[in-house]
Order: sequence, then structure tokens, then C-alpha cells
Amino acid sequence: MDQLGRFTQLDAKGKLEQIRLYLKKMLPRLEDRRKYRQEFASSTSFHGVYNIVQTQTRTRRVLWLLVVTGCLGIVIWQICSRFNYYFSWPTTTTVVVQHVENVKFPAVTFCNLNRFQAHAVSNLQIIFFLWNIVSGIVQKFAMEDKYFHELNGFLLGNQNFSIKEFTRENGFYLNGSTLLECEFFGKTCHPEDFEHIFTEYGNCFTFNYNDLPARRVSLSGRGLHLLFDVQQEQFTDDPALGYTDAGITFVIHSPKEIPRFDGLGLLTPVGMHAQVSIQQLKSIIQEYPWGECKPDIKLQYQDTYSTNGCLKECKAWYIQDWCGCLPFILPDDIEVKGLCTVGTHNSTCPAPCEETHYPTTVTYSSFGGENAIKYISAKLKKSPEYIRQNLVIIDIKYDDLNYRITQQQKALTISELLADVGGQLGLFCGASMITIIEVLEYIFTNFFWMCLFLLLKAPEIPRWNNPSHDQPTHVEKNKGIQEC
Repeated sequence: MDQLGRFTQLDAKGKLEQIRLYLKKMLPRLEDRRKYRQEFASSTSFHGVYNIVQTQTRTRRVLWLLVVTGCLGIVIWQICSRFNYYFSWPTTTTVVVQHVENVKFPAVTFCNLNRFQAHAVSNLQIIFFLWNIVSGIVQKFAMEDKYFHELNGFLLGNQNFSIKEFTRENGFYLNGSTLLECEFFGKTCHPEDFEHIFTEYGNCFTFNYNDLPARRVSLSGRGLHLLFDVQQEQFTDDPALGYTDAGITFVIHSPKEIPRFDGLGLLTPVGMHAQVSIQQLKSIIQEYPWGECKPDIKLQYQDTYSTNGCLKECKAWYIQDWCGCLPFILPDDIEVKGLCTVGTHNSTCPAPCEETHYPTTVTYSSFGGENAIKYISAKLKKSPEYIRQNLVIIDIKYDDLNYRITQQQKALTISELLADVGGQLGLFCGASMITIIEVLEYIFTNFFWMCLFLLLKAPEIPRWNNPSHDQPTHVEKNKGIQEC
């Protein structure tokens, strides 16, 4: 066993010596290392290093060292400044006016301010009360006892009652008696060209709901001409609840989006002629972190994402989760409680990456002169007083064949950042990417040589094997000797 231990120790020492010899061969001589440094200083593309190494006079060497150090410090400062600017995610906004031969006509949704026809309603008070509960209009009004009892009696006698189907069948309708004239760019249009949609005004109808390619405008000053009969004698809304107007309300929106009347609807009262001049404005927002949009967000029931559509789906989801039902008119208290938020990238409904708006300019005039009133009265076989109290004319047209694009762009891209960094290196140090590689190679080579030098200068590895069990130790040999 003693011989085996000695052989193992000798074998380990032999391998260690072989490793030392191999490392010693890899480490260049001092003259070669100095020569390598001289060659690097004379051949590198990093300007100024050659003058520091090769200059004989100390004053000139110190001067060049200060120049190179100062330029290097400026480069580091400038590069850090550009990286800090890049990671602040800066943006710029550009506005471009694009002139075209023809432009798409927007969708227009029309609603009568009267939601129900009087002849179709048998129990007006109950129907109004149900509608107000659904639409959230009378949240500030106290429920009278008689309404409460009438409501319970009505619901018990009409178990399958649906306010949605009742509104569809008995609300405002669009036909030959309510839409008296319809022209689009000189061509006659009909009620069948409008799509039915539910809003807070009940039954509403959208023109150009499917964005037909034929509905493009190639001449400014002409567009959609409509003549409505609101049939004011059929009005049933209670003025005590704030319904004091009579006329047509409408909103102009993208054909790919659902209409939003809250704060955006335009009103034309009876006996008035509204001339609406529109423009098209496209907004393009950058995705986070430069902007607030999320390009990967999708809606469940709509192909095109919009903030309004997202809010409706969010409200519907919460109502279905709470009540197990989906009212076709959604209350606003969900948004007040902060359950459906908008605007920022981490909100429930962030801003869309692309959105089309239609800024409008509306001018009003009284409905026709005396001769026009007489002509329309004879044509429709209605009295002049009826015409002034029921008819509404709306003309919608582009004021010019162009559209504006407001685009949010990255103020600094990756390629521009690299160009800035390269420009600073080239201006102050005459360096490039090749120079950086040269410097890294020089640093790695010297670091490798330093490691070899430290390994060769390391002390001999101590004896690590434990003494054999059969080999007597020093204590065992002197076991009989007692301490003094």
C-alpha cells in the first residue's frame, strides 16, 4: 500500500509537470509580448495610440495621452447619452395631407329622438320604466310605489317579455313614410341600403355599414342627401325625464366600427336643414413602449379593434358574469367603478394602433322658403305646419378630396442609434466596428497571457492524499511517550 501511494503521488506530480510545460510553451517570451504590443500600437486603427507608444519625448507622450483620454471620455459620455435617450422611448408626430382622386365615404348612423311609436304601445308607463331601468337614465329618480306595483304586475303577466324584441318591432322604423328622400352622389338610395343597429336611442340605421367599394366620392361638394319625417305625433318620450327635443341625431364613423353617440352625436331639430362638411383624419399610434397601443389585441365579436367596441364587450362580459344576461343597452356604472378602463397600454381597452376620425363642420338653416314649403306641401300632401314640425333635411359631403394622416413615429430607431454611436466613435477616436474588434482581441490576448503567468507562478499543489490506514502515524509511533 505504501508503494501504491508513492506511485500515485509520483504520477500526479508528473502530470502536473506536463501541464506546466505545456502552459510554459503557450506563454510567449517577454520580448515577443513587447513586440506584440508594439505591433498593435503601430497597426491599430484606434487613432492616437501609436503616438503614445512610439513617441520618444515624455512631454509629447503625456500630451497625446491626455488627448486620447479626453476624446475617449467624450465618446463614452456621448454614447451613454444616446442610449439613455433611446431607452426613454421618444416619439415624433408627423401630419401629412394626402390628395387622392377618390376617397371612401364614411358610415353614418341615424336615430330618431323618439324611441317608440305611440300607436304600438299599450302600457306606456311600464314600457318607459323598463327602458329607463335598462338604459340607466333614471338612476337619480326615486321609484314611486305605484310604478313598482305596476312593474311587478306587468312582469308577472308577461314572463317572456323582451325589451329588445319590443324595441325592434315597435321602435322607430325606416321605410317610405319616414325616409322621404335619399340620394348618394346623385343616385337614389332606399331604406334597404341601411343596416339596423341598437343604440341608446333604440332602433337606429346605418348607411354604408358594409363599406361598399362603389361608395366612394370622386367630387367634393356632393355626397349623401336625406329627407326624414320624424312623425312627431307618434312621440312618446316623457319630457319630465329630459326628452325635450324632436329631430334626427346622427354620428359619422368608420364603416368598420360601431357608432358611438355618447358625446359624438350630432343633432338636427325638426324644420332645419343641416349641411355637414366632413374631413378624413387617420391616426397611427406606435405600440408600447413608444406608444400606448397593443397590436395583438382582438375583439370577440368585431373584426376591427376600436376603443368603443372594446368597452362594450368589456361591459357585456361583466354584466353576464354578474347577472347571467346581456342587455342590449349597457349601463355606464361599470366604467365608473373602474372595471373597464381605457387609454394606456395596460388598461382594459388600450388605444387602437390605427383609427379613422371624421371631423365635421355643421351649418344649419331654416327649412326652405315659402315657395319650397308650398312645393313640398303639394308633393307630400302635407300642410306647411306639418312640414315645419316634422321634416328634417341632412346633407353630408366632403369639403375636399384629401385626407390627413397623423402618425406617431419612433424618434430614434436601432439603426439610427448604431449610426450615432459609430459617428461619435469615428469623430473623436477615428474608430469603427473593426477597431472595437481589434481592441477586444488585444484585451483578450493579454488577459490570456496574464492567466498563464499566474498559473505558472502558483505554488506546487500540496499533497492531498490521506495517509494509509496501515501506515503508522507519527502519533502512533510515539504512542508510549507521555507529555511533560
